[in-house]
Parts: sequence; C-alpha cells; structure tokens
Amino acid sequence: MRAAALTLAGLIAGLGLARAADAIDVETTGALYPRDGRRDLTAEDRLRFPGAGVLWCRRPDGVPRKAAAAWLIGAPTLVMLNAHNFRNRQLETTRIVSDCYFQIGGRNYDFVADSLQLGVARDAERLHITDDWALLRLVQAAEAPTQPLPEAPPDLTTGDLTLPVTMVSPGGHGNYRGEASLETCTVRRVDPPTEGDTRRARHDCNDGYGGSGSGLFDEAGRMVAMQSASLSMNSRHAFDIEFHYGSALLIEGALLDALREAVRRPQPSP
Repeated sequence: MRAAALTLAGLIAGLGLARAADAIDVETTGALYPRDGRRDLTAEDRLRFPGAGVLWCRRPDGVPRKAAAAWLIGAPTLVMLNAHNFRNRQLETTRIVSDCYFQIGGRNYDFVADSLQLGVARDAERLHITDDWALLRLVQAAEAPTQPLPEAPPDLTTGDLTLPVTMVSPGGHGNYRGEASLETCTVRRVDPPTEGDTRRARHDCNDGYGGSGSGLFDEAGRMVAMQSASLSMNSRHAFDIEFHYGSALLIEGALLDALREAVRRPQPSP
C-alpha cells in the first residue's frame, strides 16, 4: 500500500528533557496535544544534536522568512530537508532554490542552485510522507559540526511499538513561543515500507507550522527520522494512532542510499 499523499496540515512550511507541561500556555500556543512538553533548544542541546539548522526563503518582496528545519549531515556541504519546501503535493514548484539559504551557527550559506535532489520517483504524480525528502549542496562548506550519517537503517520493527525519542526543532513551531525547541515524546507505530522502501513513523510529538524537517533522535542520540507533517496541526486532541498523530519518515531506504551517495560524490562547482 502506498503511503497516504501529503494532505496533512503540516505540508505548508513556513511560520515560522522536559519542562513541566503547565509551564506553557497551551491555550495561547494551540499545541497539537493538551500536554505540551517542549522547551527552548539550548547551546548544550546543539552540541548533543549537531547539524541542526534552518531553511530561510525570501518572499516575493525579497524579505527573508524562516521556512523549516534543515540538517547539515554527513558532510559540511550537504543539507537534508523536506521536499515539500519546494514542491506541493501535486509536485508543482512552490519555491526555487535560489530564493532560499541555510542558516547554522549564526551564519548564512547559499545553496548550489541546481543541486536539488528530490525523493520522489521520476514517474510520481504526488508527494507522499515517505518520499518527502530533499538534499541540497552548499556553495561553501559550513563552519559548523555536522550530524553524523547513520551507519545503518533504524533497527525498528514494523507495527506498534513504544520508542522514546527526542524531537529537535531548530526551526521552532508556529505554535511555540521560542525560536527553536526540543521535546521528549514517543514513536507509537512504524508503518510498512512504501515509497523508496522507506517507512513512516507515527508519533505523539507536538508540532506546528515551521516544524517540518525536525529530527527525531533515539535515546542513544542517533537520528532515526525526519518530521514531515502532522494531522490537525493546531488542534488540541488526545493522541490517536489512526486519526491524530505526527508523521516522520525513517532515515532508511532510498533516503539513506541517497545520503551515502551524496557523501561519496565530490562537491559540485558553484
């Protein structure tokens, strides 16, 4: 069965362990769930979860706006993020690479304009959760630590499970008051593989617009998945495995293969 097309509320990028839940004004933030355990990302967190950056894109009037989370991974010129930053669910172009840049460690880096690699197959007609990934090259190497390339796919069984994870959101969320956040939460189910032999993880992490591309890390600090979208993103309902959950794509299958190949390839000339 193919993964459901990206009709979820989290498709639109762009607005933007645990602290006690009552420390956050959920009525104001409109968090995904009644309990909001997010807290601000600290300098220590950035050392523990290296490579955490932000995609910025310019509006038609030239004003840059924060779009989504993005990751410097495997090499100082390689960035991983969601495909839906550049394509809608019908695979129509919504942004061009030259209108965007990558920010990490307080510095901005331009992308190589023609380096965009999308996770969708050539004959695809729609964008799905499990092919919602893209890779980009930087014109120059970023002066920041990189997220290590996973040595192997996540060792997770398909089906229901309880996997404690940390969602790291360097781009923040439209329904969170800070610029970047971190939360401990749980992956509750891993769906069978679909596009690119990649599986979707259903989780109970709070999310909001701008949180696309957030990384999910296991207790050993390994990045196991990248956030794609969430159902009813600003609706405070209890987690429901079928109707109200977050969706992330595991770093495996075609995505992991593409990352490994990109690390092996020489950096293209700007």
